[in-house]
Amino acid sequence: MIIVMRPRASEEEINFVKAQVEAFGFQAHPIYGEVKTVIGVIGDKTGFDSEVFFNMPGVETVVPIMKPYKLVSRELKSENTIVNVDGVKMGGKRLVVIAGPCAIESEKQIKEIAHAVKNAGAVMLRGGAYKPRTSPYAFQGLGEEGLKLLNYAGKEASLKTVTEVIDPRDVELVSSYVDMLQIGARNMQNYRLLQEIGASKKPVILKRGLSATIEEWLMAAEYILYNGNPNVVLCERGIRTYETATRNTLDISAVPLLKNLTHLPVIVDPSHATGLSNLISPVSLGVVAAGADGLIIEVHNDPAHALSDGPQSILPQHFAELMSKLENISVTVGRSI
Repeated sequence: MIIVMRPRASEEEINFVKAQVEAFGFQAHPIYGEVKTVIGVIGDKTGFDSEVFFNMPGVETVVPIMKPYKLVSRELKSENTIVNVDGVKMGGKRLVVIAGPCAIESEKQIKEIAHAVKNAGAVMLRGGAYKPRTSPYAFQGLGEEGLKLLNYAGKEASLKTVTEVIDPRDVELVSSYVDMLQIGARNMQNYRLLQEIGASKKPVILKRGLSATIEEWLMAAEYILYNGNPNVVLCERGIRTYETATRNTLDISAVPLLKNLTHLPVIVDPSHATGLSNLISPVSLGVVAAGADGLIIEVHNDPAHALSDGPQSILPQHFAELMSKLENISVTVGRSI
């Protein structure tokens, strides 16, 4: 449920209500707006009479949250959440473009790509150090050495960095090298990992699972917020269907739908969604028009010899051309790059 405080409720009144919520065994999550403060009440309320809150000082009304996900719901927070990644703000008017190779292969490779995407207009550098691959024989990443190279390349090119973490035991280590974490599609419902990242407070991109419904995806995000981390960005990357012409099937409708259901930022990964480099540009333009807050795109300086996902990676010069197109469409939808 949500306890809506009166417009001029005092700090003492707000703190009193929070204390009472916790005294009943619930979690209190206050959200301070420009006009009003609301307090999210999280916990099992079976048999509990919410009327007890109505007569508390400063309370205007009490509203139930009907969705199973509470903290990520637009019912709890009507304003968009802005996730600040060390100065890069995701969820606002600026379209945030993240770019880089699927996997970090060498110092030369990641540095060349970092400078290329920076010059084209990207603000964040992606690169995989730990690669969960379908085949155990495929390249699994450079591990901590890859993290060091990503950190170095990001600083040299003045780009914030993001990489995937696949093991709860690695959250602290990975967090020490990058500005933002990523939970891949295969780990969307790895609840131990979600809890660990929730406790870390590190900004995180949560990718949609291969066959996950919107509700399952939002419930996964709920785990992270429930454990104390509000800095979550949702990433649509296509889902598995009967179609085989593309790697996955991009659910473009998920973008405007999520904008109605949640206050969290929403970005799209057209690389994994399509699996085909020649589709990256048109799909990127389409999802920006649909309301996406950003893109995460795979860029490689030699896709034909990439150790991971070469067919869905675009060359730096093609990325630069895409950025020019994105600049034009961003103006049309009221955004900037």
